[in-house]
Amino acid sequence: MLEQILAAKREEVETLMLPEPLPERKRRPFAAALRRPRRMLGLIAEVKKASPSKGIIRPDFDPVAISKAYERAGADAISVLTDERYFQGHRRYLRAIKEAVNVPVLRKDFIIDRRQVEESVRLGADAILLIGEALPPETLEELYHEAYSLGLECLVEVHAKETLERILDRFTPEIVGINNRDLHTFVTTLEATKTLAPLIPPSCVIVSESGIGSYNDVKTVESYGAQAMLVGESLMRQDDVERAVYRLFGEEDGDDSA
Repeated sequence: MLEQILAAKREEVETLMLPEPLPERKRRPFAAALRRPRRMLGLIAEVKKASPSKGIIRPDFDPVAISKAYERAGADAISVLTDERYFQGHRRYLRAIKEAVNVPVLRKDFIIDRRQVEESVRLGADAILLIGEALPPETLEELYHEAYSLGLECLVEVHAKETLERILDRFTPEIVGINNRDLHTFVTTLEATKTLAPLIPPSCVIVSESGIGSYNDVKTVESYGAQAMLVGESLMRQDDVERAVYRLFGEEDGDDSA
């Protein structure tokens, strides 16, 4: 599936038209928000309508309302899917969310080309996702430095130990995401965080991604060394996403004592 998505993305990039940039505004520090979380772990709460493996996750989909609810519940950052073909996202969701919230916004897409980095700047993203399994390490490094030169931060995502090692042989990302889901098989296990976290330099912010749906899961990935987590599907399937965030941290509604 990953290869299929990347082939489609390469076609998409060939005809990419850059949008008009948003009015100049200060970017919101992404890594800093995760280093100083509001709770025991930083939370990147994801706005996602669908996925290739699960189909429609949230039929009643209002990205701005969802983002505002996440922010009220104490999310440290918002992740928004902008891939249209496979995740039913859209670039306009990113722009609308950036205008509506005051926390950093991560663009989650399959970034494979410098034009997409420039596009992300113009859309108002504070950070972008770079997927280790989707890019040769030298290309990922080039896109990483291009992004930072333009004022964007990067969440560098890996699943396999070999991918992580190839990246660290070239450079040390500021933020490393461990995807607990194998993008080839879609099998998900928190053991991925347990395996990879000890291999990541202490200077990095470690983000555990996918498969986190309960307070026990939160405590588990924290014990494995994660400093933040990216959570999407388990929140998006709840009628009230604001209350879902509180429950994720083992809190009663509005109680931040956890």
